[in-house]
Amino acid sequence: GFLIKCIWFTTCIEDNILLIMCVCLQEARCGYAIILMALYWCTECMPLAVTALLPVVLFPMMGIMKASVVSVEYLKDSNMLFIGGLLVAIAVEQWKLHKRIALRVLLLVGVRPSLLMMGFMIVSSLLSMWISNTATTAMMLPISHAVLQQLKATEARADAREFQSAAQDNHAFEVEPTQTKQEVTEKKPEVKVEQEDKVEHDHEWALESLEESKRKAIEEKYDLLNKGMSLSVCYAASIGGTATLTGTTPNLILKGQIDKLFPKNGDVINFASWFGFAFPNICLDLSIKLEHVWLHFSLKKTFGCGGKNDRDREAFAVMKEEYRKLGSMTFAEVAVLIIFSLLVVLWFTREPGFIDGWATVLVDDYLNVALSVCLTGKIVKSPPTLLNWQVVHERMPWNIILLLGGGFALAAGSEVSGLSTWLGESLAPLEKIPPFAISMLLSLLVATFTECSSNTATTTLFLPILASMATAIKIHPLYVMLPCTIAASLAFMLPVATPPNAIAFSFGNLRVLDMVKAGFMLNIIGILSINLGINTWGFAMFNMGTFPDWANVTHVDP
Repeated sequence: GFLIKCIWFTTCIEDNILLIMCVCLQEARCGYAIILMALYWCTECMPLAVTALLPVVLFPMMGIMKASVVSVEYLKDSNMLFIGGLLVAIAVEQWKLHKRIALRVLLLVGVRPSLLMMGFMIVSSLLSMWISNTATTAMMLPISHAVLQQLKATEARADAREFQSAAQDNHAFEVEPTQTKQEVTEKKPEVKVEQEDKVEHDHEWALESLEESKRKAIEEKYDLLNKGMSLSVCYAASIGGTATLTGTTPNLILKGQIDKLFPKNGDVINFASWFGFAFPNICLDLSIKLEHVWLHFSLKKTFGCGGKNDRDREAFAVMKEEYRKLGSMTFAEVAVLIIFSLLVVLWFTREPGFIDGWATVLVDDYLNVALSVCLTGKIVKSPPTLLNWQVVHERMPWNIILLLGGGFALAAGSEVSGLSTWLGESLAPLEKIPPFAISMLLSLLVATFTECSSNTATTTLFLPILASMATAIKIHPLYVMLPCTIAASLAFMLPVATPPNAIAFSFGNLRVLDMVKAGFMLNIIGILSINLGINTWGFAMFNMGTFPDWANVTHVDP
């Protein structure tokens, strides 16, 4: 049955292509290919990577581009940057260096509930700048769960001790020795004995009720903290990924699209410029989101900011024990840390903008990959390799590389076919709307769209259109492309929106309504934060007040 459906579906597509080629202009043919891919990406009726390969088939069939030209788009500089960053991230995960860093930072921050959530958010965001958001969430949530369980058990034991102490101090709950009781019974009327037994029974029942209510209160309190912690970790991982150029795929898609659509941009988006804009934004965003989650789950009422107690000390001991189990740093961890640090320094100093970087005198297109390949090198009589091909093959998301290439192919097809020019002319009336309103509305649109679709597919579809619109209405392309790229990572409302959301949903005993209520406000806060950044420090960094000469491009020949 599935084969018959595929044959029928393919036949329909072929018929549509033949009809379009006969009666439509080249712009319409390209538009049909984009709409078809958008439909496939949104419904995920086919794997995203397979859909990304459609331009290799459709563009030559429609006479838009030759297959040899389309294929080149699938291995651009941005893809190599992505591969190099992932190789180092895989090595960090392979040797559990990220867990050592996480536990060390948490030990420095402390385990008081007032600081615990902040500590987990800081660690999650810092790690997700360099390794995948999914890996960060999957590692941090079990640690947070173990710490909370220890806090809960410690508080339960403390309450039990207080309860026993109060019972012993209260003479009404004391049980007299059997002999004394019998002696007293012989001297007392039978009615009075029954009354005393009833009073004693009532006291015991009241004692049990009090103990049960306290137990339920502790359960509810830590259930709230567990929900808040789970959401904080997954949200912080998603936000932290926006801070670096290699932190999440949409960032690299923006760089690739800018370099493809505006080849004379002078490397306006590089590692240093991106970090300079995005890092202050995530600091502002995380601060507001921490306060929102803390208040949303009413945690401030139950977890104050008091001093350390036995509960905190025992939870601290748990994390210290986890850190001790890692042992001392191995050669592999030290080597990976050195290579990782060197790669980050080279990324920042390549072309920082305010001074000449090393890229002005060296050829660097594949330096990051070459440095990452050092991870797989092996010398005679040396320790085991830091990475082997089997590990890379299993953990490298090759589908994302194809997805990046599919986006670049779509952008190239739009230019060659003239679709970009047509879109720009059609969107020219938007020039009458204030630019800040355009940026705000488009960010909201993208943030809504990405809740139901992959953030990679969302940016791939929207960025070429936004570039055409910016060129048509003569505003800086980054003024709309940059906030929309970051907005594509603001998928906080649904468990299916991102893998970190799904992991937190299963770990934190969350309901969909919990995520929707917390995530809706976080989406709004994120959009406002991004647009604040683009209209303040981002405005000055990228000179947003003028339409750059490099953005004044026309039709590109195939």
